[in-house]
Amino acid sequence: MVCENYEKNLQNCNCSYPGCPRKGKCCECLAYHRERGELPACYFTDEEEKTWNRSIEYFVKRR
Repeated sequence: MVCENYEKNLQNCNCSYPGCPRKGKCCECLAYHRERGELPACYFTDEEEKTWNRSIEYFVKRR
């Protein structure tokens, strides 16, 4: 799948996971994390994202 907004998405993507094949590909990222009951990096602050804890529970706890 070719993402027409890939370059624009990369400017805003705060995913810090090394070699993530979904970085900048929001639709793939959302589907991947949704299947796992998680949220993508963009739901978290940069500090929170670096924990790589993408759980909904962590998100709610931090709010």
